[in-house]
Amino acid sequence: MSVYVGLMSGTSLDGVDAVAVSWPDDDAPAMQVCAHVHRSFEPAVRARLLALLQSQPGELEHAAAAALAVSHAYADAIDALLPQAHLQPTEVRAVGAHGQTVRHRPQAVEGGFTIQLLNGALLAERCGIDVVCDLRSRDIAAGGQGAPLVPAFHADRFGAAGQARAVLNLGGIANVTLLHADGSVGGFDTGPANVLLDAWAGEHLGVAYDDQGQWAASGRVDARLLRRLLSEPYFQRPPPKSTGRDLFHLPWLQSHLATHGRSPAAADVQATLADLTASSVAGALQRHLPDARELWVCGGGALNRHLLTRLASQLAGWKVCTTDALGLPPQQVEAAAFAWLAREFTARRAGNRPDVTGARGPRLLGCLYPA
Repeated sequence: MSVYVGLMSGTSLDGVDAVAVSWPDDDAPAMQVCAHVHRSFEPAVRARLLALLQSQPGELEHAAAAALAVSHAYADAIDALLPQAHLQPTEVRAVGAHGQTVRHRPQAVEGGFTIQLLNGALLAERCGIDVVCDLRSRDIAAGGQGAPLVPAFHADRFGAAGQARAVLNLGGIANVTLLHADGSVGGFDTGPANVLLDAWAGEHLGVAYDDQGQWAASGRVDARLLRRLLSEPYFQRPPPKSTGRDLFHLPWLQSHLATHGRSPAAADVQATLADLTASSVAGALQRHLPDARELWVCGGGALNRHLLTRLASQLAGWKVCTTDALGLPPQQVEAAAFAWLAREFTARRAGNRPDVTGARGPRLLGCLYPA
């Protein structure tokens, strides 16, 4: 049995999810999550990361300091995780660490790039385990988007022979994995999920997120505003494609509200944002996986009951459930994917799906910082 740790901090900037995952040594696909912890970012760390989403004076120093803070947060999560899993550091084969994305521009004119803040050397020094990180850059170097990376894991963990199904990760950004009945795999970022919902709730309620979507459920969808938001060219772009806070952020929403002609109630804007996510996801699935009737939802947004209800209403005839029903709780899936990527790296197997990212071919993903 080989054990790997996966560490994920996503676009929502809510904190770090850490999982310890075991696999049989014979490379069989069976896996088991031994333990899971979530550690919220300290407010000062989160504020520093949010500030780095926009260019600022002295940002190189700020970025280096933020990378150190993220690395310590990751190490603290491992310190909390291993006792729960009854593991010593020497019993963990490797850590797959995502880092915190502050720029994602795979199609920049001067050359695509992506930046995930992390100090891999510090993390390896603190946890005493081999660290595999910088998991997106090689795919971009090969002409890909560097995202989403989770479809390869979704296919390994959730695929069903002869059956079409979709997996939806609702983090800050929504991304879908298309598992076709013939075994082929697709996937891409559909657009915003929690990133706008959380920002609007923070702006008007002073809370980190809209608990279970209750505030959105109290509002009414502004159909004209929804059409305006859906006019964003990204939604109509064909895959491969990926996005992030570089495009979808509070000023993007505010610019649309400024030209809307009237000021909707704040709760109505929240309701409209929930339907923006549901509509963009449903439209993408109906276009790219029309023969599927199952949608399995993971990520923090899987806890948003209102959002799942809106998804189900726009996918008539589909079964919409969380990945709990497939044996992996929604908040563990993405961290488990990065444990899987660390496993693929140590076995020297490609971790990307060129049919998803658009890369020129399969590539070994990641850089190694030995313990």
